[in-house]
Amino acid sequence: MAFSFFALSPFMLTKSMREQHYSTLSKQWPGLLFISICFAINVGLNNVSLTTISLSLNQVIRASIPVFTAIGAVVIEKKPPSRQEFLSLLVLVGGVSIAVYEGSGTSSSFTGVVLCLIGTACNGLMMSSIGRLLSEKLDVLRLTFYTAPLTLFVLVPFFNKLEAPGYYQYAAGATAGGAYVVVILLGCLNALLYNLIHSLVIKVTSSVTTTVIGEMKIVLILLLSAVVLGESDVWTVKMMIGCTTAILGFCMYSHGRMMAGAQTVPVIIKGVPELSPSLTDTLRTPLLAGGLMAGKPARS
Repeated sequence: MAFSFFALSPFMLTKSMREQHYSTLSKQWPGLLFISICFAINVGLNNVSLTTISLSLNQVIRASIPVFTAIGAVVIEKKPPSRQEFLSLLVLVGGVSIAVYEGSGTSSSFTGVVLCLIGTACNGLMMSSIGRLLSEKLDVLRLTFYTAPLTLFVLVPFFNKLEAPGYYQYAAGATAGGAYVVVILLGCLNALLYNLIHSLVIKVTSSVTTTVIGEMKIVLILLLSAVVLGESDVWTVKMMIGCTTAILGFCMYSHGRMMAGAQTVPVIIKGVPELSPSLTDTLRTPLLAGGLMAGKPARS
């Protein structure tokens, strides 16, 4: 969060951008605060869940974001899903349920599943309420710049309480010196580039392309986790059936959303845009003006 804020600062403090900050923050701060809290819960619980469940199971659970988004749309916006969307959500829930049941055999994995579900629910709540909370449409970079320090503020107390002692102990005994810092910074840079590239993809292609890329990304993560991370042992017959069914439901939901035509779409922060099949061409706005398009260093 800190890296994203400081990396984006040179671009966000240009004259054209500075003129927008006061009016935006004075009107949108309640929504930005709510989004930051939801994002902090989402990221925190998702990362904690990965200490007890496999990346494969984590991704299958997170593919159920459209379910929580649809529930939020019904409760908050009073917009029930169409019949096709409802059927696809049933298929998605069925697949996720099978995978979760198969993958939560131990108490530690059950805890990880619950934490991942809560984080995913917060993500869906954020996506379904962002349109009502924010009266101004913000691009990915501005939204990240505004929410990063707020999210950091929410996460720091939990870090100090739960992880700081272990981190300092690890840092003091690290045999490779400060090499782990380089790994952390590379992760920060990757997150920044992820936001930037995603915003460019939306701008220069279409909602169909973005959604298909997101679906392929889920499949690739599942395959690579089995090959690279050695998670092939979790791929039982029931797990494969659950994952296949969940992906099928996700694709059906994505297709239904795209066929529905233009939608009012929330802007998603790093970590979940590929799981938002409601992305449409309404986001294809000039996200990067001036310095960024001129080739200056970008930060996300």
